[in-house]
Amino acid sequence: MELLYKSTRNDHIKLTASQAILKGLSDDGGLFVPEYIPRMDLHPSELVNKSYQEIAYQVLKLFLTDFTEEELRDCIRRAYDGKFDTPEIAPIAKVGNTYFLELFHGPTIAFKDMALSILPHLMTTAARKNGVDHEIVILTATSGDTGKAALAGFAGVPGTRIAVFYPKDGVSPIQEKQMVTQKGDNTFVAGIHGNFDDAQTGVKEVFGDREMAKEMDRAGFQFSSANSINIGRLVPQIAYYVYAYVKLLENEELLPEEELNVTVPTGNFGNILAAYYAREMGLPIGKLVCASNENKVLYDFFETGTYDRNREFVLTSSPSMDILISSNLERLVYKIAGEDAGRCRDFMGQLAEGGSYTVTPQMREQLAIFAGKFATEEETAAKIRQVYEDTGYVLDTHTAVAAAAADKYRAERKDKRKMLVASTASPFKFTRSVMEAIGAGTEGKDDFALADELSQMSGLSIPRAVEEIRTAPVVHKTTCEPGEMKQAIRKFLGIR
Repeated sequence: MELLYKSTRNDHIKLTASQAILKGLSDDGGLFVPEYIPRMDLHPSELVNKSYQEIAYQVLKLFLTDFTEEELRDCIRRAYDGKFDTPEIAPIAKVGNTYFLELFHGPTIAFKDMALSILPHLMTTAARKNGVDHEIVILTATSGDTGKAALAGFAGVPGTRIAVFYPKDGVSPIQEKQMVTQKGDNTFVAGIHGNFDDAQTGVKEVFGDREMAKEMDRAGFQFSSANSINIGRLVPQIAYYVYAYVKLLENEELLPEEELNVTVPTGNFGNILAAYYAREMGLPIGKLVCASNENKVLYDFFETGTYDRNREFVLTSSPSMDILISSNLERLVYKIAGEDAGRCRDFMGQLAEGGSYTVTPQMREQLAIFAGKFATEEETAAKIRQVYEDTGYVLDTHTAVAAAAADKYRAERKDKRKMLVASTASPFKFTRSVMEAIGAGTEGKDDFALADELSQMSGLSIPRAVEEIRTAPVVHKTTCEPGEMKQAIRKFLGIR
């Protein structure tokens, strides 16, 4: 049975999976969601001893029903290969009483590689299936990690170009160096004078500009997205939660049917939404702990039922979570609104116009499987230091936010279920913050010298992704105001 995708803001728009992947964002500004969440057709115990690639296929085939088995397996084979530095793709480390799902073993040492390694292959396959003759222009806003992962995935892919916008002063030095040194004639990177929300809003405005869409069409281009607003980004993320549960079963860390709690460091809400979808598919997940840093807009939402972006934007040591407009939350709001596109559209209109909305008591009741927790900068640093001193294991800043949030949840709720934490980035991506937390001297040292010291202290090898950019020349030097993004895109594409 074919699974179609509909817009969160218009029930009458229905597309196949490949069409939804190509569009990225609905014309009405809504996000594509499946008409229903398919149930797993194999019990997790039947997947024991299967590879990451095989488990990914068992998940993707349920959501991407207009792709053939041969097409999906080919996309998976090309995505999850030697570009990952471990054959497991997503190994699990047991540290104390917590399981860390390491999602940073891909080419850009962040969890975005898990989906952005496969998205280019899904997209080019979708283009062939739908007879697309235009060049696909991938348009992406990034808070640090998506940008490089998307650039690495799409660089040199025939029939595509990619433009990435990031907050000029809102990412780590290594994150920025990864992006601005990206090679490839089909790539473009610009730092904007603003924060991630400004970049994301600008990208959404481009998608919603019908005159610009006509202009693009005349020039032989069409836009799509590599952000987690694209369902082709979100669906592959479900696979690693299924994989993690299967591996814990395989290692006899879980009993069949035993519920597992999951904590996810959360910014744009895509990663934790993938865990929610895995639960809806039948995976035995208990509580979903949504971990925030000091930009705790999601924590406040789960505590009060009000989403309010009208607050100070805080630059933290976990920049990929420095977000006040969590786009993927719209998919959850649509679900708890009874899949009523009109109500969802009203909420999103209130957010756009006044900066806030409040869900009903009945909708809040459906959020009970979530718990919001947050960690301050001090608590994040303390967690990095404590875990390193106790075990020698090194957390990056985002994973430390999640670990601190998990501790708070367990202490407050007395919940004894086992806890999986999504470990979303390598500590080498945020060396300065990590070394400062551990208590090492950082003054007068650049991030690469600190990476050398961290390697010596921890015994961890410096990832290839860091070594490659150490002396790489800067290729992309464009900066612009948020209001100049459209013109920057035109210039990149050669449209006057």
